[in-house]
Amino acid sequence: MRRFSLFILVLFFATQAQAQIQAPAVTAGSAQSLPIAVSKFSAQSPEEEQLAKDVPAIVARNLQNSGLFEPLSPNNFIQTPESIEADQPRFGEWRAINAQALVSGTVTKTDDGRTRVEFRLWDVFSQQQLTGMAYMTTPQNWRRIAHIISDEIYKRITGEEGYFDTRIVYISESGPATSRIKRLAIMDQDGANHRYLSPAGELVLTPRFSPSAQEITYMSYKGGKPRVYLYNIDTGQQEVLGNFPGMTFAPRFSPDGNKVIMSLSKNGNTDIHELDLRSRESRRLTTNSGIDTAPSYSPTAQQIVFESDRGGAQQLYVMDRNGGNAERITFGKGRYANPVWSPRGDLIAFTKMQGGQFYIGVIRPDGSGERLITKAFHVEGPSWSPNGRVLTYFKESRSGKGGRTAKLYTIDLTGYNERILKTPSGASDPAWSPLNP
Repeated sequence: MRRFSLFILVLFFATQAQAQIQAPAVTAGSAQSLPIAVSKFSAQSPEEEQLAKDVPAIVARNLQNSGLFEPLSPNNFIQTPESIEADQPRFGEWRAINAQALVSGTVTKTDDGRTRVEFRLWDVFSQQQLTGMAYMTTPQNWRRIAHIISDEIYKRITGEEGYFDTRIVYISESGPATSRIKRLAIMDQDGANHRYLSPAGELVLTPRFSPSAQEITYMSYKGGKPRVYLYNIDTGQQEVLGNFPGMTFAPRFSPDGNKVIMSLSKNGNTDIHELDLRSRESRRLTTNSGIDTAPSYSPTAQQIVFESDRGGAQQLYVMDRNGGNAERITFGKGRYANPVWSPRGDLIAFTKMQGGQFYIGVIRPDGSGERLITKAFHVEGPSWSPNGRVLTYFKESRSGKGGRTAKLYTIDLTGYNERILKTPSGASDPAWSPLNP
């Protein structure tokens, strides 16, 4: 099992310069990306040369993938990394290639065998350093350091928390349509460090990350009976959640990670139940004759959004945390499903089915401001990045001879910058982790 090694974080010459950098502006369907130069880092010895190339390369890729930054080609850089560290940036040369921001750094091996990675972010126009950090780590953990640096740069320029030091759990799909193999899989948000969490013989669905622990909840047909399970990522230990008499599915953690909310189907009726992970006591939240499922807590845990056909069609409802005062919030044409509350609390993402098309959209908790941001033959399963800025989901496309292939995507909540996430095989049901501890 892969564990994240510990590291030491040191504040390094952080300044409160009044930057002239303008945060990237994003509107529906377009963005003004910020030109940024990410220089190769300076290596203090030949054995650090590879890291001095790899770390800034990942930083540049992360920033570019966000859609808010335009990393400039290193072929146009005039000043060398060693000169930047020795003499400070020659800002005129960076302005000449249209850089508004500059990232520089050093990689040094310490006497105890660890590696010190240091970076600085410069405002080219004000000619001042905006921030800088130094990290002590092991060479094997270099990718995570690159993600953390990316988050610091993203936050300093946009004013929002980053999302690069995160992971995504999903369902890996392989084999023919008549005998599909589905396995739990996990990877870094950029597709690196991929591994499987469950064997090929178990059918698994709808994995969800805990916000407070290295745990995942999901549904499995292990033993032939659909039940909700809890899986510890570090130890590999799994356990059934609750001794419910019927089929349990569609689980999701509460914001503090102490509860799991899910659906229970029994005697032809499906209602929403909540299980306390500490006491293992459960309570029923809905008692309607319709199908109530896919619940998701608000960030404050004071409300719950869910889908239900209690009104005759599949729609979204919001209720109090105890199950009371349920109110319908969707009234557009088509059917609505898979609601998930944004970490910011201002929006709810959902899947919509209308006119033979599937859509991913967002809506305010009061039902206003519905906006569809992507569509496809089959698109489903939205999940928010921890900063509430980006959504991941899966799209299924038709392939030859009636086959279908599912792949993961990300998109800015404005509908801009849709990108595919590379996986070893077909992929569905993604769930984004919080920032790594």
